[in-house]
Amino acid sequence: MSTRPARPDAAPLVEMAGITVDHGPVRALHGVDLSLRAGEIHALMGENGAGKSTLINVLAGVIAPTSGSIRLDGRPLRLSSAAEAQDAGIRAVLQDVPVARHLSIGENVMLGHEPRGRLGIRWGRLHARAHRVLDELGLGDMDTRRRVRSLSPATTQLVAIARAMADEPRVLLLDEPTSSLDAAEVERLFLVLRRLRERGVAMVFASHFLEQVLALSDRLTVLRSGTRIAEFPARQVERSELISLMIGQDLGELRRIGSLRREHRSDPAGPPFYRARQLAQREVLAPTDLDLHRGEVVGIAGLRGSGRTELARLLAGGATADSGTAMLDGRALSLRSPAAALRHHIAMASEDRLGEGVVAGLSIRDNIVLALQSRRGWARPMSRAERDELVAGFIDELGIRPADPATPVERLSGGNQQKVLLARWLATRPRLMVLDEPTKGIDMGARVEIQALVARLAASRVAVVIISSDLDELLRLSDRIVVMKDRMKIGEVSNGPGLSVETIVEMIAAPEEEDLPPLTGLP
Repeated sequence: MSTRPARPDAAPLVEMAGITVDHGPVRALHGVDLSLRAGEIHALMGENGAGKSTLINVLAGVIAPTSGSIRLDGRPLRLSSAAEAQDAGIRAVLQDVPVARHLSIGENVMLGHEPRGRLGIRWGRLHARAHRVLDELGLGDMDTRRRVRSLSPATTQLVAIARAMADEPRVLLLDEPTSSLDAAEVERLFLVLRRLRERGVAMVFASHFLEQVLALSDRLTVLRSGTRIAEFPARQVERSELISLMIGQDLGELRRIGSLRREHRSDPAGPPFYRARQLAQREVLAPTDLDLHRGEVVGIAGLRGSGRTELARLLAGGATADSGTAMLDGRALSLRSPAAALRHHIAMASEDRLGEGVVAGLSIRDNIVLALQSRRGWARPMSRAERDELVAGFIDELGIRPADPATPVERLSGGNQQKVLLARWLATRPRLMVLDEPTKGIDMGARVEIQALVARLAASRVAVVIISSDLDELLRLSDRIVVMKDRMKIGEVSNGPGLSVETIVEMIAAPEEEDLPPLTGLP
């Protein structure tokens, strides 16, 4: 096996030409070409539904193409099953991580390659070989006897990659491997992938996380609506150009959103309609003050675990404060549940859109009307005509696809599930909308649409509190930004020309004894 990364002029190890895939009347891929070189990480970029997973599944032997050809080392390769792909030295780690959770790490790594003797599996040798595979990937600290069900999603992902590498494949296919990982976990995965690149493995890395792709990959192929749009070396593309290629339009819409928010940005006039004073929850959030004005967007920045979500839940009735007060229009406010908040037209869309948001088995229609019907009371059911008119309006306004209101939400992409969740709360006509990571894990087109929605809400006098790990997004949308750290509010800054991502990062990273940049605090 080669020990050096690929040269730009190296002959392709794999060549896919004219790959077309039809699912009944729907064409998922339109004559796509893709080439892979040994010792190279080739990124597949595109929005959800662009065809990334379909193309990977063709090379993995999971999907048979309608037409097109594959060559390996210049020779034709026909794949009718995943087993045939594996025999050819092609292994895949797909979105649903293929591990046996009830087995140990060692058993998973060596699954299908167990050393056997006359009395069955030779367990000592199995764990020794598994440890050798893990050690070669820089994962020698793993206990091969530990059960996979006790592992984090990130470690489970690494075990799946180790299993794929147990028989030293020449090609490794990775479909959205970082979708459930935090920043530290992503970096550990990248160390493993860079090590594999040095060993000469050809890799496909499918993702819609731009920064990760630009940091890791050697070459990029952009897919849109099943068609290959462009291919180029990763170092030769600007982030803005990549976004434009993915969504099929320039960044004018994002610039328009930023411009719209700047036009409406001003120092709040008059008293706040929502006021929190010393709001706290024992061992969860230190006493916190916050004022909210109509038509204002307040961003909350901070690392995971900093208290961002905890503050948002207290504001919207998702948790009960142990101390402090909240006032709405000058009157004391008691928020002991989301239902109580909803009666005051306060709504929150959780970061966990599947666990605490949409009901996967229900239709788009039933998900959208759920909160409004609950607030009205089940003894006063909405008429069919009323429901249909409401749902059709939100499907059109938010661009929910597919547009059939009877479609189960579980069949929707992450971006469309998020739109359904937002439609549910918008149907209640909120005065305050709390959004926890509303654009996390969704494609760029949906991100743009949701940011545009936030701008429209503010323009219509709805107050919005938005949590986002994307600081550029917070700067684009927010009038003020609250900075959280160690479960407390450490500052609040008014947005304006002098505020940058670097300023916010410095505030978050500053030691407690270090002076922070000048802040615009609350009275």
